[in-house]
Amino acid sequence: MTKRRIYESICTLLLFALSSFIPAQAQTVEISGTVKDSATSAPLQNVSVYIKGSRGTRTDSAGNYTLTLRKAASYVEFSNVGYKTLRRSLNGNGSQTINVSLQASFNELSTVTVTNKKIKYSNKNNPAVELIRHVIENKPNNRIESYSTASFERYEKIMLSLDKISPKITNNKILKKYDFIFDNNDTTKFAGKSLTPVYLEEKLSQNYIRKDPDKSKTVILGEKRVDYGEFIDVQGVSNYLNRLYEDVEIYDNNISLLTNQFLSPIADMGPTFYMYFLGDTVEMGTDKLVKLYFSPRNANDLLFRGTMFITLDGRYAVQKINMIVSSRINLNFVRQLHVIQDYEKDPEGRYRISKSDVMADFGITKKGGGIYGERNVFYKKFVTNAPIPDSVFGGKAVVTVENAANQPDSFWISHYWPDTLTAAEAKVYANIDSLKNMRSFRRLLDWGTLLLAGYKSLGPVEIGPANTFYSFNPIEGLRLRFGGRSTTKLSKRYYFEAYGAYGFKDERWKYFLSSTYSINNKSIYAFPANYVRASFQRDTKIPGQELQFVQEDNFLLSFKRGNNDKWLYNDIFRLNYLHEFNSHISYNVGFKYWKQEPAGTISYVKMQNNTPKLLQDLTTSELSLELRWAPNERFYQTKLYRVPIVNKYPIFLLRYIAGVKGLFNGEYNYQNLFMHAEKRFYLSQLGYTDVTVEGAYIFGKLPFPLMTIHRANQTYAYQLISYNLMNFLEFVSDHHVTVYADHYFNGFIFNKIPLLKKLKLREVIAGKILYGGTRDENNPYKDPSLIKFPTTNGAIATYNLTNTPYLEGSVGITNIFKLIRLDVVKRFTYLDHPEIAKWGIRGRVKFDF
Repeated sequence: MTKRRIYESICTLLLFALSSFIPAQAQTVEISGTVKDSATSAPLQNVSVYIKGSRGTRTDSAGNYTLTLRKAASYVEFSNVGYKTLRRSLNGNGSQTINVSLQASFNELSTVTVTNKKIKYSNKNNPAVELIRHVIENKPNNRIESYSTASFERYEKIMLSLDKISPKITNNKILKKYDFIFDNNDTTKFAGKSLTPVYLEEKLSQNYIRKDPDKSKTVILGEKRVDYGEFIDVQGVSNYLNRLYEDVEIYDNNISLLTNQFLSPIADMGPTFYMYFLGDTVEMGTDKLVKLYFSPRNANDLLFRGTMFITLDGRYAVQKINMIVSSRINLNFVRQLHVIQDYEKDPEGRYRISKSDVMADFGITKKGGGIYGERNVFYKKFVTNAPIPDSVFGGKAVVTVENAANQPDSFWISHYWPDTLTAAEAKVYANIDSLKNMRSFRRLLDWGTLLLAGYKSLGPVEIGPANTFYSFNPIEGLRLRFGGRSTTKLSKRYYFEAYGAYGFKDERWKYFLSSTYSINNKSIYAFPANYVRASFQRDTKIPGQELQFVQEDNFLLSFKRGNNDKWLYNDIFRLNYLHEFNSHISYNVGFKYWKQEPAGTISYVKMQNNTPKLLQDLTTSELSLELRWAPNERFYQTKLYRVPIVNKYPIFLLRYIAGVKGLFNGEYNYQNLFMHAEKRFYLSQLGYTDVTVEGAYIFGKLPFPLMTIHRANQTYAYQLISYNLMNFLEFVSDHHVTVYADHYFNGFIFNKIPLLKKLKLREVIAGKILYGGTRDENNPYKDPSLIKFPTTNGAIATYNLTNTPYLEGSVGITNIFKLIRLDVVKRFTYLDHPEIAKWGIRGRVKFDF
């Protein structure tokens, strides 16, 4: 062998040896493509694309993805909430393009349930619980409020659709002319559902947040909603829907939905009420995530079940969460409730919300037709930790630009996200606009208004309310009444109202006349009101009966317990100026002339020169000022009343009344200062408490008819802010404080009792306390010149309050047949008064979820 051959052989051996110490270059495989909806071909955002047990990524707003692999894999999976998971094989021949279409599956989340069997579960030494405690500990750092500043654009949409409309309805001869509504079906959203959109509202806003000092600002750039015309308060509908579908903030301890509070799965008390189970660990880009299952310990409680992805980068942030409620949950008319939230990574490596969907399926029965509602919120154009001028936060926290409600279609098209509106949803505005202009539809709503609200439209006037046309009482006997009022079709400035009534026993006519001038040229029933009203009323009244959302001569109130024989004939002239502001601050300046004549067993008798003197009537003239503040108040405007949509905010009222002697024959000088406050307190899983506090002090010397006659109730209906076992005119005072409190447990106790929890009953307790008194100068027992208290069957029937407060309480069951509340009411004090009820059963109809 030559030296050259020997040298080449040695070099070859050395190179072979060295190569064994050099790692082979890993082959990089890139998979890319687009994910679309199989039915609509719309691109799907935030779809998870991953190799099981390995790396993963998510699609962008155009449905595109790119997944880089550094080791061989046999298949890739595509999954998204509301869609069936899809698996595609890899050919192993390098980079490739895989385009897929996912099929919708509305019931996909039903597979979230870990198990329905009883299992041994403990928080102790549980890695899933340790993980959720890290998430809870880091909540303050993962909120959007943790940025020093943040600004973003937000689009929100609320949609209501009819689901599975019966052919009996669509083929009905009367409704056949509305086929263009029924034919606008959306079968693309969810498999097995045929949705007919009937309501849509949209809103686009620019939002600003500052951490220190804590400030926020929302500028509404555009808003629009369908309009059904004058028969439906669309603003009230919007208020109610926004109360049902509130913003879901997963980092809050409690989540308000459907007027109830659900405990968040990452609430501070989460480990007490939830069970947690670890799932797979996956990689999304450069981040490692762990899938965590959560399930309620008690399926009847207001809790969620579902999955969330949590980052393992030390921030322990939620990257995605999917939640539903148990089919056994103590909720009414809700067949399914589904919450989905997506979070995207910002340049700082933190996760912030990008999309929030809340979907609910409502129905009276478990199957069949119903109503499907959803609220979609999109976030984009985030700018964080950049200076925001102080001027941005000036003024109101929420402002609306001048032309927000009249933005052109081009404005909305330029701001839509890829999956904002489906083809069926986009037709809703035009369809409802056509519907409200149909004479037959307006006639249908007109008769529906008569049935539900008691008013029948006759062009520029409307007749009603129908439930007052007939009633009866011990003083008037049979009472017939007929009346009506003008509408905006007559004038938007001037409004008139009148009724006439006749009692066949007392053979006396009663009537009411009013005229109102609208200063802001808007309906006097619309918010904010600004008007002057003058009225005169000659009618009867029960002293001490104060009703909510129902008129005193309503037929159903004709039925009362005990002696209902204390009445007044009143002549009342009022002149009022009411001015409401958008801030929900209002003031009411008024004058009242009141001539009252006793009726029934009431008589006005006082001693004069040691001789009883019978007074035929009593006359007062009053000037008043009332201030009211109801922050964030929401309500639905009916034909007669504003029905409040209760939330967590308080309502305050302050009223000052001055009686002026000599003014229009007024007989007394006095001042009456009255205060009222009410609030709902939410206690998470323990339910909520409604509290009302009132107090009054009357200055001056005056007879008992002008003092506070405390609210009593002699009907069989449970009244919230009246004393349900107090007789009419039983107590009067010139100073008092009263507290009404009702606590609703929402089934917290009954949900744990095997037999009762299937009935979905709920518990309620209530207490009412009245403390007050009468100064000696206003006490007829101390001063015989004052009008004496009335009697019943020779016994005193009206009393001063002593040092002992009046106290009554009740224990009740609500949600009987999903509508009825029944209370056993007990009276605890002043039990020696004649002809009183010491206990009783009272009922109330209450619609609630």
